[in-house]
Amino acid sequence: MGKNYPQIASDVVAGAGLLAEAIPEAMAAFGALGKATYTDAALSPKVKELIALAIGVAVRCDGCVGYHAKAACERGASREEVAETLAVAIHMGGGPSMVYGGEALKAYDVFAGRKD
Repeated sequence: MGKNYPQIASDVVAGAGLLAEAIPEAMAAFGALGKATYTDAALSPKVKELIALAIGVAVRCDGCVGYHAKAACERGASREEVAETLAVAIHMGGGPSMVYGGEALKAYDVFAGRKD
C-alpha cells in the first residue's frame, strides 16, 4: 500500500498549527519567511516549489514531499516538470533520492488526479 499523500500534506499543516499555538512568534517568523520566499520574482513560485520538492526528496522528508508535491501541482507544474526536477534531485542525492523521487512522483500524481 502506498503512502497517503493528501493526509501527509494535511498533517504538515496541522503540525504547523500546533506549533503556531505553542510558539507563535517563531511560527509567525517562519510563515513570513515562506511568504517572502515564494513571491514571484526572478524565479516563479512554481519553480520555487519544484526546488523545494527536490530538496524534500534529497533529505527524504515525507512531509516535504507531500506538501511540496501538492503545492507544485497547485501552482501549475506539469508532470514533465516534476519528473525533470526529480532527475536533478536523484543526480545530486544518489540511490536514496531515487527512492524518494519515485515517492514524489506518486505524490504529484495523487494531487493531479492521475489514476494510472
